[in-house]
Amino acid sequence: MNRVASSLSLWERAGVRVFALLSLFLVTSAQAQDALKAEAKERLGKVEAALDAWDVPGARRELQALEGIVPEDVEPLKYFQGRVAFEEGRYDEAIELLQAANIEDKPGSYLRLAKDTRAIVKDYARAESEHFIFFYPKGKDEVLVPYALETLESIHRALAEDLGHRPPGGKIRVEVVNNARELSKVSTLTYQQIQTTGTIAICKFNKLMVTSPKAVARGYDWQDTLSHEYIHLVVSQMSRNTVPIWLHEGLAKFLESRWRGEPGLAMTPSTQALLGRRVKEDKLIPFEKMHPSIAMLPTAEDAATAFAEVYYAIDYVHETQGNKGLREIILGLRDGKPDRKAVESATSMSFAQFEKNWLAHIKKQPFPQELLPREEVVLKENAKDQDEKKKGREISFGDFAEVTELPARKFAHLGELMRERNRIKAAAEEYSKAHRLVGDKYESVSNKYALALLELRRLDEAEKVLRGSLRVHPGSPSTNVHLGRILLFRKDYPKARQAYLEALAADPFDPEIHIALMRIHGALGETALVTRTKAASVVLTGLKPEDVEQVSREFMREDKELVETGDVGASASKNTAPAPETPAKDGGR
Repeated sequence: MNRVASSLSLWERAGVRVFALLSLFLVTSAQAQDALKAEAKERLGKVEAALDAWDVPGARRELQALEGIVPEDVEPLKYFQGRVAFEEGRYDEAIELLQAANIEDKPGSYLRLAKDTRAIVKDYARAESEHFIFFYPKGKDEVLVPYALETLESIHRALAEDLGHRPPGGKIRVEVVNNARELSKVSTLTYQQIQTTGTIAICKFNKLMVTSPKAVARGYDWQDTLSHEYIHLVVSQMSRNTVPIWLHEGLAKFLESRWRGEPGLAMTPSTQALLGRRVKEDKLIPFEKMHPSIAMLPTAEDAATAFAEVYYAIDYVHETQGNKGLREIILGLRDGKPDRKAVESATSMSFAQFEKNWLAHIKKQPFPQELLPREEVVLKENAKDQDEKKKGREISFGDFAEVTELPARKFAHLGELMRERNRIKAAAEEYSKAHRLVGDKYESVSNKYALALLELRRLDEAEKVLRGSLRVHPGSPSTNVHLGRILLFRKDYPKARQAYLEALAADPFDPEIHIALMRIHGALGETALVTRTKAASVVLTGLKPEDVEQVSREFMREDKELVETGDVGASASKNTAPAPETPAKDGGR
């Protein structure tokens, strides 16, 4: 999230003298002209200040007052009218106004941003809730809608409670883009910056911009990400855009889990392991180097380290001062305090003492003993494995490339060879040897071992392996789907629902998730949710509604295999209904 550059400075750099231009049009008496010029100057300054403070309703009010005292074709007026139109999502009008203001059509200009954004979203579908408007590409992104709006409304309620702020004005605009290149076009980040740091969403221009999970090879935590970006919006508005980036990102990272429960649930073991190593090596990122954006740090590892640092800074404030401490920091900055003074006031200690206590707070965390594979957002265009159609029984030796321990990798490869020959018991024995060597470190080993156990109907052992993996890799869609199969097979519908919903929170385009949830919601009598998941299943499979119903009824029946090989679309078109199989993710299926 980056601050918008000063609007008037743009005009000054272009050689335009705003008020000299205005004086050409103010043809009243000299005294009245001076008064109008002074009022126009004051209101233009207020418009700019309101936009810089993320107060679009305030900027609109000042503009409306300004429109009554200057001619309508004055370029500075057109410019600010265009800015407000752009930040309110009125892109056609914004382009017309910015062109009338003679803004250059070049990279980074508001005119180029408005044009690029209009071109991307012009054919989008839209859905609304009480406080949000969700714009998305037509097609399978439709399945995001109900879950996205529920997530946003949930974090809206949570922050109203925790921070005491509700965004003023109309509904908040949320735009889904197809890929990283589109994200670079609608934001001020370059494609290279997005590639380097794994940036997947941005809050800017009075809206949230988020990349579709379909652009990411293994999915990502898209619901937490929506929540994260909304927190940026609230903090910017609440503080009048005075919060420095290190506090901004700390607040957003710490609070992002509030939509689904308590704050402070977003730190993963792999990120903790990375932070632990950087602490040991004395290679933390200073707060001041996180400006103007963590996304602009040199490497993805630096960005991940910085996020972890600021997370624990806010975690420490919350642990010692509660929500009151968070509010006092934000409001102190709003009232003009420097960041260090705001922290000192909220925590009742010097900033030097705060830094000392924060570092001690970090060091007492239960860091994993070894560096775990870092969980990265990998765009499909950068993924080594472009095959998205692997099924549960398919063989893939490449899944174990991440395993650095040679003996474990050899056992895993041998297990895959046995599985290829349909010698499942022997495969399980080899996977077991690999798993004993590396434990829960690698999703690929855990999931392949669990799949073999599933085929042998050794469900208790498989569940233990999968739950161990989730402790190290929480939120893994593949692991949650495999766990969901076991729970659904046992008819433990509430726990099965939770497993599949956690998978959906990372990979919403897996048809199995929606087919399974359709069955689960039906068993629990949740008829409205059956309708939702049925509609999503139709979108993702291309099947007729009645065929989807049959597939759902048959899925994970007691007489069915726990690891299937059929393709749901092809099978149903032949009026058969085997359990659906879905694209492989972490660890394959």
